[in-house]
Amino acid sequence: MIMKERVIGKFLELIAIDSETKNERNIADVLKKQLADLGLEVIEDDSYKKTGHGAGNIIATLKGDGTSKAEPILLTCHMDTVAPGNGIKAIVGDDGWIRSDGTTILGADDKAGLAALFEVIQVIRENNLPHGQIQFVITAGEESGLQGSRALDAKYLDAKMGFAIDSNGEVGTICVAAPTQTRVEIEIFGKSAHAGVNPEDGISAIQVAGKAIARMKLGRISEDTTANIGKFEGGGATNVVPDYVKLYGEARSLSQNKVEAQLASMKEAMESACQDFGARGEFMSEMFYPAFHLEEDAPVVQLTKRAATNLGLSGATFVSGGGSDANVFNGLGIPTVNLAIGYEDIHTTKERIKQDDIVKITELLLEIIKQTVK
Repeated sequence: MIMKERVIGKFLELIAIDSETKNERNIADVLKKQLADLGLEVIEDDSYKKTGHGAGNIIATLKGDGTSKAEPILLTCHMDTVAPGNGIKAIVGDDGWIRSDGTTILGADDKAGLAALFEVIQVIRENNLPHGQIQFVITAGEESGLQGSRALDAKYLDAKMGFAIDSNGEVGTICVAAPTQTRVEIEIFGKSAHAGVNPEDGISAIQVAGKAIARMKLGRISEDTTANIGKFEGGGATNVVPDYVKLYGEARSLSQNKVEAQLASMKEAMESACQDFGARGEFMSEMFYPAFHLEEDAPVVQLTKRAATNLGLSGATFVSGGGSDANVFNGLGIPTVNLAIGYEDIHTTKERIKQDDIVKITELLLEIIKQTVK
């Protein structure tokens, strides 16, 4: 039923459309037209007004066939890519791999998923396959912190379970848990003075910040919790004691209690360093997206495992250390797994994917739809 040449051709077509995150307009227009041409009801939300991205999220609905009692589901991918993602030139190798020419990313993250979605729709149409309602939710701004899905109004969604197509790993494996991410900003206010004439009258914000960082437990905190300081801004001329520094960091955990404890620890380290030096500090944190953890006996997990094993795929579950739109949909009350799609070295110019894996993920999606039909 699946036409390999067609799905690979769709993938190559999509990666040729520039769509770096915040510049999604061109691909959004293409996707909307093509989905409408396939007979789906298509809307684009106004989340771009909140996110500042080039497009909103696309919600395309394929109505149920009228006879199946399948519960409504959603399939989701994102339309944006990381940089460098303009002018992608794909190389289709004799070894079955598709790569970029090495000057850009490839864009398999997540256009391989998008290509699979289009093939799913066409196969359903061409073969009159029984199905319930399926919503295809294509988000903008995933690569810039899940901006699109976080701004998506749940009123558009009518699904009992969801399937994101956006994880690394072997096709047929299933991400069932991923951590929350909380962004951290720390400001240290010291006191300026001449570094050569009267440095003792100053309070170096850089020195205070260094002491604060040294007192923080960072990196791997526990099996399911991590923390990092990733950016450090401040200072100026070498002859001035710097009076201001800003730090940017994050904390992640599968446990809300653990991430809150880590944040409290980081804040205490800042406060103690400021107290020692007579400086002042401000600690700000914001949860970007919630954690999710689906149990093995959750219906969406069991259904996905059946579909995978029916195709001779692994069906093994795993926990991811990174977030995805699946975090957001779970937070909206729609149990959503994230399916591994087989791409490798994403976010680098070495990114690649096997042609056969694009076909396999399409087969898995069709089998999942089959499993929903009662």
